Amino acid sequence: MSASDKIQNKAQELAGKAKEFIGDKTDDKSLEAEGVGDQAEAGTRQAGEHVKDAAKDIKDGFTGR
Repeated sequence: MSASDKIQNKAQELAGKAKEFIGDKTDDKSLEAEGVGDQAEAGTRQAGEHVKDAAKDIKDGFTGR
């Protein structure tokens, strides 16, 4: 996972947490749900990047890099 991807995913996760919090405090269920969705999307992207990293590590282990 590149540093830029990590930063983007973390920023999306934090923005989602902020939306969820603000939506909860202002009783804006739509904003709250959007925040939860943003967090889920960021988490899914992070998981995908971790799978890519693990596959690369396995490949490198076989090739000796």
